[in-house]
Amino acid sequence: MEMTLFEKILKCDFEALAKHKGYSYFTKGDYNINLIGVRSKESVIQQNKFDDAIVLDYSIGPIHYRNVYKATTDPGITYLKKPLIISGCVIVVPGQYKGVFKLGKHKGKYEALVQNKPIKVYRDNNRDNVLDFDKSKIEEGMFGINMHKAGTNSEFINNWSAGCQVFKVSEDYLKAMAIIKISIRMYGNSMTYTLYDEKDLDNFITK
Repeated sequence: MEMTLFEKILKCDFEALAKHKGYSYFTKGDYNINLIGVRSKESVIQQNKFDDAIVLDYSIGPIHYRNVYKATTDPGITYLKKPLIISGCVIVVPGQYKGVFKLGKHKGKYEALVQNKPIKVYRDNNRDNVLDFDKSKIEEGMFGINMHKAGTNSEFINNWSAGCQVFKVSEDYLKAMAIIKISIRMYGNSMTYTLYDEKDLDNFITK
């Protein structure tokens, strides 16, 4: 039986995967968080569901923690079919973005991780429910890509994301942010984010 996305995440050797990709992986010090997104293979046909994951991978003393939360790394149907600008909806390109987030306010309303440095995005402007990963339409810049929450326990993405990285459950978000804020107090107001495709994990699953 095929493993679920969450099973893969729990069994993935993210340190080895990061090394394979040439990415940084933080191991020194308590609460030195590896903030990770994993885009489900089901995301290609956007079902408007929170089928991705956001992961906090870190240690406190000798104990390693891996907190996995339901999320979306993709825009919802609302903005895929009616982009905010004519060039199309943004979809974050998988990769590692050092210091891309800092603690701030999402739309000036509540504490969130807000974009602090340029990030790469695909532009999808054909207004259907298929995510287009066209490498010829990659842009890099400041697009207001934040990490924030949806509703109490949102079933559909809809307009919760126009390309942001969004937690499905608000309580999960609050728990994650409490940990992230400890890390920020210890290491400074800068968070690196690494986004993987689900298939990236397949060769790094431990038994």
